[in-house]
Amino acid sequence: MLDDLYAGALADAEARRELVSLADVEAAALARPPAFDAVAALRPADRVKIIAEVKRSSPSRGDLSDIADPASLAVSYAAGGASAISVLTEGRRFKGTLADLEAVRHVVDVPVLRKDFIADPYQVFEARAAGADLVLLIVAGLSQPRLLELHDLVRSLGMTALIETHSADEVRRGLDAGAELLGVNARDLTTFELDRDLFGRLADGIPSGVVRIAESAVASPDDVAHYRRAGADVVLVGEALVTHGDPVDALTRFLEV
Repeated sequence: MLDDLYAGALADAEARRELVSLADVEAAALARPPAFDAVAALRPADRVKIIAEVKRSSPSRGDLSDIADPASLAVSYAAGGASAISVLTEGRRFKGTLADLEAVRHVVDVPVLRKDFIADPYQVFEARAAGADLVLLIVAGLSQPRLLELHDLVRSLGMTALIETHSADEVRRGLDAGAELLGVNARDLTTFELDRDLFGRLADGIPSGVVRIAESAVASPDDVAHYRRAGADVVLVGEALVTHGDPVDALTRFLEV
């Protein structure tokens, strides 16, 4: 599944490159105002922080929400206390677009994450050109040299990488790459199985100076509390927010833990 997701994302990026050259996307990226300081926004505090996600669909659950107006949803998230907004931009399985990210960037004053299957510098320049402050880099999908290359590029553009891991070895690789934000995804992207306790088993391997982010397997405030007790500074929540009738109410309950 992970290989298919990367192959599709790279094919779509290549199609966009045929319409807009790397040089033009790079120029647009460099012309953007400075990115928000995502590390400062997500730094550990006396209560958990939430990255709220704009997510229409997923390979594991299918359609979740139409989200005709991602900007409006993002405004609600920010008003509800989200410290950052994640926007799925992968189109084949998650039904997202870079236009969604651009729309969100125009209306919120918190960091915005491009969540996609990033494996090529072109995609990183696209992210900055669209206004992203954060870029997801998934260790399982990248060789160590490519991870280092993309992480360096992300930083050179003033953005921050959220380095996502699924094992102790991947945590070590993410730290070796210089991760400031390190996520542990409870969903194994090769099998799509969930393990809510994975974060707790890996958290001790993440130094205190690195922001610890728990991802996936969040359905209720109890799940957020579970991650917080295990040492999470930040919890990324998508499905539980977009399927709730009142996302602000859901977000408020998550933050109250």
